[in-house]
Amino acid sequence: MGFDVRKCYANKSGLDGLVTTCRFVCSNQGSRAKDKKFSVCKRNRAQTRTGCMVHMGITLERGNGTYKVHDLFVEHNHILQTAQTSHLMPSQRNISKHQAIDIDVADDSGIAPKVAHEFLGRYVGGSGNLGYTHRDHKNYLRTKRQREMMYGEAGSLLKYFQDKSVENPSFQYAIQMDCEEQITNIFWADAKMIVDYAHFGDVITFDTTFGTNKEYRPFGVFVGFNQFRETVVFGAALMYDETFESFKWLFNAFLSIHNQKQPQTIFTDQDSATGKAVAHVFTSTWHGLCTWHISQNALKHLCSQNEEES
Repeated sequence: MGFDVRKCYANKSGLDGLVTTCRFVCSNQGSRAKDKKFSVCKRNRAQTRTGCMVHMGITLERGNGTYKVHDLFVEHNHILQTAQTSHLMPSQRNISKHQAIDIDVADDSGIAPKVAHEFLGRYVGGSGNLGYTHRDHKNYLRTKRQREMMYGEAGSLLKYFQDKSVENPSFQYAIQMDCEEQITNIFWADAKMIVDYAHFGDVITFDTTFGTNKEYRPFGVFVGFNQFRETVVFGAALMYDETFESFKWLFNAFLSIHNQKQPQTIFTDQDSATGKAVAHVFTSTWHGLCTWHISQNALKHLCSQNEEES
């Protein structure tokens, strides 16, 4: 039988730094705060606090340098973990080096964490025998990706944005992460873009046909004209795909960075996902189709057909 323990408090001496008094409680002690319990969240979290009163207080005896228990209560108000399930308590869960290798191989093969966790569990007679939970599996991958991002392309981009924000607080950027904590869509605008949009953002054009990076991710820009009829940029984006959800996030990020100012007119190509997102986000904006973008897309389509036929 077992239960997890939390440290309630610990007082240290200002003279030598030794802990003079400390109190340990059952992990089920207390209750979940109301603001957390009734807040809107993506999933219902299990209620683990039962108001358990089990605790143990210790005090340092200076004379012999030992600790003495001075307050003890041992009656739990909840069911304890059995010997068969105690290995899944938070304090006992652990991903071994061999298990980490299996998780890495599954992740590199494109297997989703949930499927990989169930698959690996079959080799040991069930997921309960792995010694770690599905959440531990996801946390391991999240930590791994965050560590890799420090040295990868995403990390370099984030560092560049952070450095630009330090140099000029007016530099703004937004990043969307997927459920596996990987960067999907990115939008940014520097100080000049923000000022230009405030003055000349009544009519804008958005397009993703300007170019892609080495991973063929769409690169989109918001452009317009100033008083000298010179082209000015109001923002740029590196996108994961060209779906309605991606465009909706991007347009909301655009408005957020530009103080929720909606343009009077926006021109795009005839892409249906773009049009749907424009109608959803730019509610007070007239949406028009840019004939130049349409002709360019048609030309690309014809060229690709000719290449296939040849």
